[in-house]
Amino acid sequence: MESAVAQAKAAARDKAVQVVGGVSIAQQLLGAGPVDELHVDIMPVFLGSGFRSFEGSVLKSVEKINVQEVGARTSLRFRMKQ
Repeated sequence: MESAVAQAKAAARDKAVQVVGGVSIAQQLLGAGPVDELHVDIMPVFLGSGFRSFEGSVLKSVEKINVQEVGARTSLRFRMKQ
């Protein structure tokens, strides 16, 4: 994961890098530490048993900066605390 993010940052130069994925990708990125912001879209339908998105330690390291509702979707944006 860290290598992929480093390669994306090098290719992007001074532009932002976004990684799109599910809970597993988000957990890997948060565990590796290269995250500046976290954007979570929540839909009112869950398939299967689902995954625990975030554990307690992650929630203590984020600051909510935006909430937006678009139809049935709620978008949450967090900034990682330094």
